[in-house]
Amino acid sequence: MSYSDPMKPKAENPESLTDETRAAIFAKHRARIFGIAYRLVGTVSDAEDIVQETWLRWAGAPLDDVRSPEAWLVTTAGRLGIDQLRRLKRRRETYIGPWLPEPIVEAAGRAPEMTPEERLSLGDDVSMALLHMLERLAPEERAAFLLHEVFDYDYADLAALLGKSQAACRQIVSRARRRVRDDRPRFNASAADHARLASAFANALTAEDPASLIACLHDKAILYSDGGGRAAAALNPIYGADRILRFLIGIRKKVPQLNETEPVLINGRPGFVLLIDGKLHSAVSFDVEEGRINAVYMMRNPDKLRAAAESLGRPLLGA
Repeated sequence: MSYSDPMKPKAENPESLTDETRAAIFAKHRARIFGIAYRLVGTVSDAEDIVQETWLRWAGAPLDDVRSPEAWLVTTAGRLGIDQLRRLKRRRETYIGPWLPEPIVEAAGRAPEMTPEERLSLGDDVSMALLHMLERLAPEERAAFLLHEVFDYDYADLAALLGKSQAACRQIVSRARRRVRDDRPRFNASAADHARLASAFANALTAEDPASLIACLHDKAILYSDGGGRAAAALNPIYGADRILRFLIGIRKKVPQLNETEPVLINGRPGFVLLIDGKLHSAVSFDVEEGRINAVYMMRNPDKLRAAAESLGRPLLGA
C-alpha cells in the first residue's frame, strides 16, 4: 500500500477527528503496532513503550488529510522501533552472556493471560529462533525485513519509512533475506512432536536421566542461557548434545530443589518453566529438527521473566 509520508506535517482543520474516533482507530490497529514493536525490539516492556508513544503522537497529531491511519500508525511505530533498537544495540554490545528475546509465556490448556491485542499479534514469525537470529541484523535491515516479509509492506512504504530510495530498500531487504535464509533453522516438527519432545525433555531433566536427555537432543544442538548478569547462566552458547547434557546435569546437582516443571506455551510453541517451591526459576523453549531438539533457549534473567510470572500467576524467584 502506497501513501504520502505520514510523518509530514499536515494542515490544521477545524473538523479534526474526535477523541473517541482517534481512540477507536488506534484500538483497531493496536495488535499490529504491538506485533511490529515486539518483533523489532524483542522485549514486551519496550514494545509497550513504543505502543504508548505511538498513541501519544496519534492523539495529538493533525491527521485530517492522512490517507491511511493504519499506515501513519505503523510508520510511526516503525520509526520509534528503529530508534529504540539503535539504543538497545549499544546496550546489548555490553550485555553479560547471550542475549535472548523476552519470552511471551502462556499457561498450557487455559485461556491466555495476555490481552487479545497481544495474542492476535503472535504467529510463527515470532518464534524465539527467528527473533534471536534477527539480532544479527542492523536496525534498518531488521525493520525492512519484518515489514516487507511479515507485514507485506511494499518498497514505496519502506522508502517513506526509512528515508531511502526504493532501490536501496530492495537491496536492504534482499541482504536481510539472504542472512535469514542462511541462518534460520528448518522447522519440520508438528505441534504434537514439539509438545512430546518438550514433555520428554522436562521429565528427563527433573529425573536427572542422562540417557533420556541425550535421546531428546540433536547431536549438533546448541543451548543459549540468558542471565544478563542478574542470574546464574552460561556466559557462552553451549554446543553439542554431550556438553549440554553435562551443563544441565550440573545444574540439577547444584540446585537439587529444582525438580518441578510446568508445561507452557512460549511464543506460541510448547515449552516449560522450571520452578523452585512454586516460584518461577526459568523458562525453557526449543527448536526441533529431524525429530530432535536442535536448540534450547533458557531464560534466567528475572527482568525478562516478570511478565511470564504474572501471566502464570506465580511468584518470581528472588523477587
